[in-house]
Formats: sequence, structure tokens, C-alpha cells
Amino acid sequence: MNIDGVNTGLVLDHIKAGEGWAIYNLLGLDKVDCTVAIIQRVQSGKYGKKDIIKIDGDVDIDLDILGYFDDKITVNMIRDRVLFKKVHLKLPETITGVLECRNPRCITSVEQEIVHQFKLSDPETKKYRCVYCDTVYKEKN
Repeated sequence: MNIDGVNTGLVLDHIKAGEGWAIYNLLGLDKVDCTVAIIQRVQSGKYGKKDIIKIDGDVDIDLDILGYFDDKITVNMIRDRVLFKKVHLKLPETITGVLECRNPRCITSVEQEIVHQFKLSDPETKKYRCVYCDTVYKEKN
């Protein structure tokens, strides 16, 4: 299979196998006006199998959201078919406007215009706490 290189854009590498579509949706890549390729279950010496997303266009992505989703992803920035910057993601210290506090007594439940904000409280367990009420963020089941 042949997937062309990126002229100017991004290559998201080392995505956990099978998670490429989730990241595509998380970043809203269906709304961009450029070529996007999702390559799934590629052989990887380091991870066994991985997904890759190639974005051939000038697109702004939120590295904090991406780092929260999977801090092992590598973002390769390409200009004129040449790698000019490689970013190794990490867990963001703060996440704003992405996660929602589920505590019904939190101020964000009463004051709808307040933007939800979470701080990293435990990097080992990837635990985040609401900055307003200190509730630990839990994914929906």
C-alpha cells in the first residue's frame, strides 16, 4: 500500500492500534479542508502495532487534548516535505473546556457559563481534579 508523504502539515505517530478513528473524531478532522489519511495497525518495532494519522494541510490541533488522550503520541510537523519539528506529548497540567465535572454541587453545574477546568493531581494514575470543587474526573461508563 502506498500513502503519499505530507507536503506541509502533521503526522501523528505512535497512536495506540485501533485508536486512530477516536483521535480523528476528537480533533474534529472531519471538518478540515485538507487531505487526511488514517493508517491502521501498522507494524511497529516499539509497540507491535500502531495507527498513524497524516494531515496534509495547515491545521491547528490542541496538543493538550491529544496529550490527555494518549501521551505516547508523537507529533511530526512537516514543512515543504521536510520534518522541521518533532513533539513528544506529555500529560497536560491543566485541561480547559474539554472534560466536564460530574459533581452536581460544583459551581459549573449551577453557573453554565463557567468553563470546566481540571488540574493534573496524580501523573502516575493520570488523575485530574476539578479546580472549583476538587472532584476527581471520572469517564462516563
